[in-house]
Amino acid sequence: MTGTAAARAGRAAGESPRLRPVPRPEERKAERLPTRAKGATEAKPPAGGEKPKGLPAGAEGRGAPAEPKAAAAPATVTAEYLATRQREISVAEFFQKNRHLLGFDNPRKALLTAVKEAVDNSLDACEEARILPEVTIEVKPTKFEDRFCIAVEDNGPGIVPEQIPKIFGSLLYGSKFHRLKMSRGQQGIGISAAGMYGQLTTGKPVCITSRTGPSKPATYIELQINTTKNEAMVLRHETRDWKVERGTRVEMEIEARYQKGRQSIDEYLEQTAIANPHARLVYTTPEGERRVFERAVDSLPPEPREIRPHPHGVELGMLIKMLKDSKERTLAGFLHGSFCRVSTAVAGEIAKKAGLDPKARPARLSPEDVEKLYSAINTTKLMSPPTDCLSPIGEEQLEAGLKKEIPADFYTAVTRKPAVYRGNPFLVEAAIAWGGTQDAEGLVRLLRFANRVPLLYQQSACAIYDGVVDTQWRNYNVQQAKGALPTGPMTILVHFASVWVPFTSESKEAIADYPEITREIKLALQECGRRLSQHLSRRRRIADAERKKSYIEKYIPHIGIGLREILGLSAAQEARLVGKLKGLLERGPAKSAPDTPEGS
Repeated sequence: MTGTAAARAGRAAGESPRLRPVPRPEERKAERLPTRAKGATEAKPPAGGEKPKGLPAGAEGRGAPAEPKAAAAPATVTAEYLATRQREISVAEFFQKNRHLLGFDNPRKALLTAVKEAVDNSLDACEEARILPEVTIEVKPTKFEDRFCIAVEDNGPGIVPEQIPKIFGSLLYGSKFHRLKMSRGQQGIGISAAGMYGQLTTGKPVCITSRTGPSKPATYIELQINTTKNEAMVLRHETRDWKVERGTRVEMEIEARYQKGRQSIDEYLEQTAIANPHARLVYTTPEGERRVFERAVDSLPPEPREIRPHPHGVELGMLIKMLKDSKERTLAGFLHGSFCRVSTAVAGEIAKKAGLDPKARPARLSPEDVEKLYSAINTTKLMSPPTDCLSPIGEEQLEAGLKKEIPADFYTAVTRKPAVYRGNPFLVEAAIAWGGTQDAEGLVRLLRFANRVPLLYQQSACAIYDGVVDTQWRNYNVQQAKGALPTGPMTILVHFASVWVPFTSESKEAIADYPEITREIKLALQECGRRLSQHLSRRRRIADAERKKSYIEKYIPHIGIGLREILGLSAAQEARLVGKLKGLLERGPAKSAPDTPEGS
């Protein structure tokens, strides 16, 4: 009996048919592979991702044996298998794949971001060392159409050789993240991210030359970033003769596109010169044109002081961490020593309100005790944080910066008193330049600054933009459509200064819309608007008076003829009368009637 007949007979007898399992695709592929001889050992890949021994450098990309593929997933995915796939991701690897978060979205913006990060670092270094900044920026084309070489040099204090690889070769490394003090940089990402972008797009290292004094040699370092470990790979380290007595020079080659106009290097430097009137900037364009932005003032801005965090700006998780890390022996000592505006008496009041012993060990508090302490802190009335940690531009300097770069008929500036958001002190400054050669038909030009740094992108997502749009400019004789910027020959400048700027992203392009911040922006703009309204009203009155004066001048001779005919005046009397009328017109409106003509 054949197999088919037997199967039919079995089904007729009521037996269940036996189904042959269908092999999986990988099993069918394994059946087709030749059987490995007994005793043969399988070659294992080198541990740690190392290159196979015996291959010359770069051979892995020129016909070298391919690396073994990852093992296929098992038929049933288990938790143990998933655990073998997990690995740590360094911050450099993350931003290498998400470079748009740092402002390297496209070649044009990447060029601006790289220059901006280098210039900001130079200005910060000079101001901290109390040196009037002089920064040189060079952007040179290369033999490749889509690549540019950037060089930024300053006269700052320089960098010690041991710190150069860490500053330029590690992301999230810096001195500004953990301190509450106004500065341009905050996160320790910018300049190292610019170097990583250049390494990613051109394969070229970052070149740094630095000198800390005339008696010390200059250090020259070439480095790249190991993104897996987030650390620098120093390719070259040597000392050199450098004509500069003190300072730092950074050079890198990146994939970029140069274009003038809005959101360009040219506009960034123009605005930087406005917000930093004490700095001298020398810029060489890719065409070889040399532009110099001379300083408008010869004095440095006030040096901001570092402060301790304010209790009302600390969240519960941060408070728990601070308590565990504290070396203070008592709770009262912890509160007094870790926060500003907390005296010994206030510390005792907070502990009493929380029902805790002021002499209790901070590190031994239970979670319930910490929650009581956190609640007591937020219900205790405290002074606002000190404001000497801020360094505003100042009204006179703002006007000087605007006059230097924007020709106009009227200038005014306002510096608000410091305020607080989330326990962080901040202040808002605003300035207006009206008239001159500015476009009278288009929208006003809005200049946004955060800690003296121009913000050129994401304008509509910024709290400064919201504050300008929400201001009722029609109350100040300026045209404005609903939900839009005002219209007229005007430039509006708003500067936000704080120990911690609440940017909406790591690229630092827009300020978050906190109600306290928007309120201060509107109040500063309203004060500027009132001054502008007074100027426009005064100018309108003068224009009306001039127009009336021209009308009267036109008809004064006819008035003299009419009076001569009515009163029978002589020609000499008519001439004297016309002269008196013109004299009154030149002096302005008289309080009394003119004298009666002679002989009337």
